[in-house]
Order: sequence, then structure tokens, then C-alpha cells
Amino acid sequence: MKRSFIFSAVILCSFTLFFGCTTADTQRPKYVFLFIGDGMGLAHVTLTENYLAAKDGIHGSGNVSFTSFPVVGLVTTYSANRMITCSSAAATAMATGYKTNNNMMGVSPDSTTNYTALTYPLHEAGYRIGIATSVSIDHATPGGFYAHSVSRNRYYEIGSQAAATGFAFFAGGGFIYPTGREGDQPDIYLQLADAGYRIVRGPEGAAQLTPEAGKTVLVQHEGKDQHALPYAIDRGDDDLTLPQITQAAIRMLDNPHGFFAMIEGGKIDWAGHSNDGATIIREVIDFSDAIAVAVEFYRRHPDETLILVTADHETGGLSVGRDGSYSLHPTAYDDRNHSITHPVTDEEQETVREIDKKARVAWTTRGHTGIMVPLYAIGPGSERFAGKLDNTEIPQRILELLK
Repeated sequence: MKRSFIFSAVILCSFTLFFGCTTADTQRPKYVFLFIGDGMGLAHVTLTENYLAAKDGIHGSGNVSFTSFPVVGLVTTYSANRMITCSSAAATAMATGYKTNNNMMGVSPDSTTNYTALTYPLHEAGYRIGIATSVSIDHATPGGFYAHSVSRNRYYEIGSQAAATGFAFFAGGGFIYPTGREGDQPDIYLQLADAGYRIVRGPEGAAQLTPEAGKTVLVQHEGKDQHALPYAIDRGDDDLTLPQITQAAIRMLDNPHGFFAMIEGGKIDWAGHSNDGATIIREVIDFSDAIAVAVEFYRRHPDETLILVTADHETGGLSVGRDGSYSLHPTAYDDRNHSITHPVTDEEQETVREIDKKARVAWTTRGHTGIMVPLYAIGPGSERFAGKLDNTEIPQRILELLK
């Protein structure tokens, strides 16, 4: 396949023209966080803030860590061939600036051209790169920032591209098929080790990480589910968490030359597919807690740190309100202390539906929707992300800022 470096010549020329128009007083960030709440629509955020307010006995809206950011935008998410995107097509757009078809990753719709994610030119320019998620490292969103595949379901093909990147930090549940679907392929963990990566596991490993560790992959303990971290509502004390991963990422990436970190809250989407309101609330709170770690870093480096928080699409068609009632009772979700199990029994499904009715919450789909998603930003250059923009503009504007 032909290889396209960063963007086409036309796009590069437009970047050059933009640089000439950039105001001199726009400060270039040194540290960039891109947080992606997979499947997180505005309704998911609203429901969570209503829940937090109700828990505090307040009539109104509580606050998660990112909704107080001074800049807010709206992002269109359609893919090259569908008005409703999938995660791999959305990740491709947010990583490369190009649209592709649903279920494709990092390649053109006709599969003749590999698109280059912004992580690669930033890596070549001396930025340390981190890619982290609460699902598997070879899943759709993280994969879009380092891999190319005509199918997002080729997990081994995607994961086996990580070792060659040279990026400083990867983190997540693990790899779905580290030795291929049939177990007959070279082990991805051994490929990473041969490329100089250190494999570190669990919260204890995360706590011990320092930049001196070198290139690192942080995953769950052996024997735990490698597909993803547990839902926050189901988590045990020895489970790795997204806030811990974010802390580890900062320790691993912090350096005088700067860094770029993509950190995904991947299981907001999974809970949306299950129409599981109780789990969504906990996942958004957990995602917010991870962003709060980055906000602490921002407070130490306010003139050098840009934090962007957005989503790849909305999942579930969540409605905060139902049946003509003007009331909302989100604390009804406290009746649930675990996520929906699969396969779902009729009894459990009925229990969940009754809680939704009590909470006054409804759903329109178990898939994605095509509505715009929110974007929240703080730090130097954040004003570039205000208003309405397309998901392809996110990497373009990041590169424009970093020059």
C-alpha cells in the first residue's frame, strides 16, 4: 500500500498558510492530553452530574472534573461511509485527520493508503508518546493512534504493530490475542520485550514506574481479563484503574521536550451498548477522576499544558427524562452494585428496566448514534477547539499548535 506521511501535500500546504496567520501571542503547549470517552455523549455527562448533585442533596448539577473547563465545542463524528461512525473510523479521524470507512483503522476507504497518526511526527520531533486505555491496547480507539488495518477485528495484526513504534508508554487491560486467534503466532509481549519494552503489571507496577524504566507497557496482572480493566462498579482492590494509569503515564512521559498522551475511557461505550445506566455513571466518574490527575499536572504547568476531553461518538441514545415526566431520580441507580452480566437473563433485564423507570431515564438503541459530541478544553491553544468542528480537525489543530 502507498504510504501517506501525516497528511496530503494539499493539507500540508494549508497548514503552512495557517502558521503564517497564527497570532504571535498564541503560546505553544509542551504537554498535550487527549482524553477520549468512548461513547460518551452529552447526556452521559449530564446524567452523571445530576447523579452527583442528587447524592449531595442538591437540586441541579454537580461537577465532574472537566465540565468546568473554559472552552467548550461540539464535534461531528460521521465516518467516510456512514452518518453513524464506529470507534475505529472515529479514532482514525481523530488521530490522522482523515475519514475512513466504519470498521477500518488508519487506512483509506479504498485500503490503498496508510494514514499516519499525529503520534508519529510528534515522536520524530522529540515528544514522548503515551497511548492508554481502560480496554485492550489493540482495541479500536488506541489502535487508531498507532496501527493500520483494513479491519478493526484483526486484533493480533493491530497489537503486533505496537513494538515497532518506539513510543514511550502503552497501557490498558492487555492484548486480546497476544499469540493470535489460534495461538500459533509470535507472542506480542515477546515482540515488545525484544524491542526494548518493559512489561509491568497491576497497580503495584504502576506505582513504581519512573522515566528511568524506559519504554514500558502497563497491563493487568496475569490471570485477569486482558480484554479490559473491570468496570469501576465491579472493581477489586488489586485491579488496575484508569486514574492509576494516568498517574503512571505522567511519570513516564514528563520530560523537558514535552509529550502527547491519548487516554481513553473505553468502557463508557460498553455500558452504553448494554443500556446500563448505573455502570455508565460510575465509568464517567472514573474517567473524570483520571482527567483530574491531568488537571493536577496542568496546575503545576498551566502555561504549557493543553487538556482536551471529547468522545468518538455517543452510544445508547440516552435520554435524561422519559414518559412525559419532568422529574429525574438518578440515585435510583444506587440499587445496582454491579454491571449487567452477559448473557443477560430475563430477570436481570426486567430489574434494569424498572430502575430506569424509577430514575426517569430511557434509551433509543443498543448501538451508536450520530449526534455531535462535546469537547472540553483548557490550557494554551484551547480556544482553537471552541465552537463546532469535525473530528478530523482535532489532530490538525493540535499539529498546528505544536508546529
